[in-house]
Amino acid sequence: MDELTRRQKKILSLIVHEHIVSAEPVGSKSLVNKYGMDLSSATVRNEMGALSDAGLLRQPHTSAGRVPTEEGYRYFVQQLMNETSLNPAIRATINHQFSQMTNDIQQWMRLAASVLANRTNSASLITAPHASEVKFKHLELIGTHGRQVLAILVLEGGQIHQQMLSLDEPVTQEQLSIISNKYNRELSGKNAGRINLFQGTLSVIEKHILGWIESEVIRADQLPTGDIILDGLTNVLSEPEFVDSEDARRALHLLEERSMLQDLLSQTILSDTVGGVQVLIGGEGTWDELRQCSIILSNYGSPGVATGTIGILGPMRMPYGHSISLVRFFSGLLSDFVTQQW
Repeated sequence: MDELTRRQKKILSLIVHEHIVSAEPVGSKSLVNKYGMDLSSATVRNEMGALSDAGLLRQPHTSAGRVPTEEGYRYFVQQLMNETSLNPAIRATINHQFSQMTNDIQQWMRLAASVLANRTNSASLITAPHASEVKFKHLELIGTHGRQVLAILVLEGGQIHQQMLSLDEPVTQEQLSIISNKYNRELSGKNAGRINLFQGTLSVIEKHILGWIESEVIRADQLPTGDIILDGLTNVLSEPEFVDSEDARRALHLLEERSMLQDLLSQTILSDTVGGVQVLIGGEGTWDELRQCSIILSNYGSPGVATGTIGILGPMRMPYGHSISLVRFFSGLLSDFVTQQW
């Protein structure tokens, strides 16, 4: 693509802004009238033709104005968009909302997903922080009846795994407390490898429980991402270009299908640094489900300790500056929380 002239850059930027607001094709006459441009409609129309030839604009109908293409939005985000600072009043409001929360990562994730979806009018996604190395923190054993025992395993960072175990023989709550205290003392801060090397005289019941602990730590270690929270899916379906559209449903299916979403994340933001923002426009030629959408993603957390991903999905016609600033702000907010908790 040849370098655009200053005039062409201005016209492209104005068309992007107008289309984001109206969801309608933008005509040369409306641009001249609204922005008081010192150009004739014919001149603007000629420049719009040149931008169309460059693949940055398209004309939905013969007599209609122009709308940005996938490449047009990408050029705008990479070359023309000004960095947007989040309004201090919005920052203060969001900070106040989180100041009311307990130190529970699940509650923080749910609130972050809800507020981010509402503030951007998009679908939001957050993956729970995933430790770079999963370690044991605490075990609770609760006798229920007979040989059934509720085992609750807490990993460093707050992940909780629980399961009903069926032991080989009945056991009292006192015995269970002795076992849990023993493992809490001996296994604290240990990863799966060190748990496997644990030495000591163990009863059949203790071996059973230790085997379950090790398997849960290994399973948590192998997960590519933590739990995923989604919110605001109906926001996408209500956008004008997605009403009664199969495109939106295909995009939302990608979010809801865990294996597809993990594939998307593994090829994009998971290789990026914490705090950076990545914008995927129109599926980037890889994900056909996203051909009419854009995704803004950022990693959060503490590098080398635990990281997660936060982001939004909406139509390509989204206010990129404001949306990027919000995703970046929430990334910082959750990073601070993870740093304090790990």
